[in-house]
Amino acid sequence: MANQIATFFASQPEKEQVEGVARHINAYWEPRMRRQLFDIVRAGGGGLHALVLSAAASIDDPDRERPGKSAAGGH
Repeated sequence: MANQIATFFASQPEKEQVEGVARHINAYWEPRMRRQLFDIVRAGGGGLHALVLSAAASIDDPDRERPGKSAAGGH
């Protein structure tokens, strides 16, 4: 599904492609889906569209602790 999103955004102006992929995935994918995507990225990204790989840095990784939040609930 990530590759289909990337294929759509590949038809957009270049400056909007990577941002569009990341924005769409962040807005519509639940954490479980994003976690599966990052499993593929961490395994080398085989089979993923280049735009998906480029967008990965801007996609919210549910397993990455966000700045200012601790594992104990942000305290």
